[in-house]
Amino acid sequence: MSRTVGFLGAGQLGEPMVLRLLGAGHDVLVYSRRAEVRDRLTAGGATSVGSVAELASRSDVLLSCLFSDPQLRETGLGPDGFIANAKPGSVFVSHTTGTVATLEALRDSSSSAPAILDAPVSGTAENIAAGTLTVLVGGPADAVATVTPVLAAYADPVVPTGDLGSALAIKLINNLLFAANAQLVAAATQLGDKLNVDSGALLSALQVCSGRSGVSAHAHRIGGIDLFSELAGPFLRKDIAACRNAATEAGVDLGLLGDVVREGPLSLQDSAD
Repeated sequence: MSRTVGFLGAGQLGEPMVLRLLGAGHDVLVYSRRAEVRDRLTAGGATSVGSVAELASRSDVLLSCLFSDPQLRETGLGPDGFIANAKPGSVFVSHTTGTVATLEALRDSSSSAPAILDAPVSGTAENIAAGTLTVLVGGPADAVATVTPVLAAYADPVVPTGDLGSALAIKLINNLLFAANAQLVAAATQLGDKLNVDSGALLSALQVCSGRSGVSAHAHRIGGIDLFSELAGPFLRKDIAACRNAATEAGVDLGLLGDVVREGPLSLQDSAD
C-alpha cells in the first residue's frame, strides 16, 4: 500500500533524507519556512505544503528531523501542531536526539495522537546519501514495522530497540561515549605533542593500531582534532546537554563517561555549565 510521507525539518540531515525518499519513489510532502529549501525539494519531486497542520493532516508517516526538543514542542503542541492535526492511524517518527519526556508530552497531549516513535540517528549526510545511516527505533512494534520500509530509503541498518524512549537512551549513551572518545583523542594528541610526535602521523598510525576509534578516524580524515572540535563541537555540546537532562530525569549519574567528557581538554560543556 502506498503511503504519503510527510517531512518536517529539511535541514543539513533532513534535506538529503527527503532526496533519498524521493529517489525511492515515495510520495513526499514537505513543510519548510525557507524558500530556497522548498525550491530545491520541489524541483526534486516533493510537494510543498503551507503549514505544519496541513503536513500532518495529509501524512500517513510523518518524519521529523528537528534540531532540538523545544522545536519539537513548538511544532507539535497546540491547535496548529502536528499532534492535533495528525491523520487518523498515522505514525510520527522523531529523529531528534532529545528526551523521552518531550515525546511523552506529545503523545499525552491528545487522545487521538498518532503512534509515536523515537528514532535517533547515527551518521552523517554522506551516510544518508549512500543509504547507510544507522537509525535506532523505539516504540510499538507494529508502528516500527510500518515505517521500516520508509526509513530504508536512507537507513541501513534500522535497529528496533524496544519501547518508546529506548532508542533515545541508547543514542544518548552512544553520544556520551563518542564525546568521551573525542576527549581521549584530544588528550592523546596533546601527549604526542609533548613527545614530539606529529599529530597527523599519530592519527594516521592509530587507524591501524588497537587504539583506533571512530573519533580518531574522523579527525584524521578531516585534518586533525582541532578541526574536528570546531565542526563537531556544537553538536556534541547539544548532545551532552541532552544526556545530562535525560540522566537528571531518570535520577542516574553519568559516571566515568561524564567525568571524562567534563574534564577533557576540549570545550564540550555549555557556557551555562
